[in-house]
Amino acid sequence: MGFAGAWEVKMSNQEIEVVVVGGGQAGLAMSEHLSEGGVPHVVLERERIAERWRTGRWDSLVANGPAWHDRFPSLEFAVDPDAFATKDEVADYFVTYAEKIDAPVRTGVEVTSVRRNEGRPGFRVETSDGVYDARYVVAATGAFQRPVIPTVLPESAGIHQIHSSSYRNPQGLPEGAVLVVGAGSSGVQIADELRRSGRQVYLAVGPHDRPPRSYRDRDFCWWLGVLGKWDMAAPPAGAEHVTIAVSGAHGGHTVNFRSLAANGITLLGRAAAHHDGTMHFSADLCTNIANGDANYLGLLDEADAYVARNGMDLPEEPEARVLGPDPECLTNPILELDLAAAGVSSVIWATGFALDYGWLQVDAFDEAGRPKHQRGVSAEPGVYFLGLPWQSRRGSSFIWGVWHDAKYLADQIKIQRGYLAYDHQAAAAAAGAA
Repeated sequence: MGFAGAWEVKMSNQEIEVVVVGGGQAGLAMSEHLSEGGVPHVVLERERIAERWRTGRWDSLVANGPAWHDRFPSLEFAVDPDAFATKDEVADYFVTYAEKIDAPVRTGVEVTSVRRNEGRPGFRVETSDGVYDARYVVAATGAFQRPVIPTVLPESAGIHQIHSSSYRNPQGLPEGAVLVVGAGSSGVQIADELRRSGRQVYLAVGPHDRPPRSYRDRDFCWWLGVLGKWDMAAPPAGAEHVTIAVSGAHGGHTVNFRSLAANGITLLGRAAAHHDGTMHFSADLCTNIANGDANYLGLLDEADAYVARNGMDLPEEPEARVLGPDPECLTNPILELDLAAAGVSSVIWATGFALDYGWLQVDAFDEAGRPKHQRGVSAEPGVYFLGLPWQSRRGSSFIWGVWHDAKYLADQIKIQRGYLAYDHQAAAAAAGAA
């Protein structure tokens, strides 16, 4: 069934070898590799292809990696290779890719449950448009499913609270100052946009990595590649949940918290508690900034060593090591903030996402609800995960990284198909004929 026909045909109680759940970057990458291996499959997407890029992001979002890097191998973006594609350009890219590979995508179909069949192989996949009987199921919905908002600020505080995934633009917020909690890529870009719009902004900064946007005429994506950092199999100890502060906004730039402060953003430590209208912050701002600086300078050191070792003719950039003066909010950190006195009317929680596999009712999760898997191969035979951070390497949750993880999973499915296709009598007959 081709891409066009997938939009029209209604299925009910249909047998299909592989059901791929999710029609974003992971699902399409999986579809490509399954098609190349001749494996019958269908991709089920409850909304549109790459819907979250269109409606689950703020208006001005752009990709955090340049177009030459943040793509699938066989299709370039229709933008300058060194540019950062807008969210709609990314969504359009995936629609074009689905057409290019003739992906059997069915949109508007929500998977409500997946259960193992009793007494026979495979799974019963219940959807909003009928039941599928599948031999294998690929959960390609990724890890960014359920927005996480810490239970710090009660609704009774009378403050407008939203997750970063619900933020669209400054005009969508009540008048007044804004507290942004979380200083990964989303938090710093939203805080910067709000400040540029004229808002007073407070930014709570936790532990983070802070790579240079570019250094010595090469983007940080290039440096992470040649230095082998994209292929790291696991995060360094203690850095499992450290965010990356990097931005493709305004043509791409290195995130510099001192510059953000110089432009009027007040930096704070991690949001800790709320009592009687006052937000309390941890005394960890200086430590978090210092560790981010160390990460930044460490990458510059590694890049310089790589250039010297390989005799490369790349321009030196000594000014990249100038961090700038510490702002007042860093030398004298604010530990308490009276929200009313500060005029804070909104809090944006840029605090990440949690997994949501409530529809996948199989024995594939640990006590904390996390997938049990090895490079995406689930502990439940026949179930596969795709799009998880650090699934096989650091680059797994990026567009190009998920493509390579999908290839591995497609190979594993083909291996299992080979075992199931084994016919003892036919093999014995062939051996006798020889």
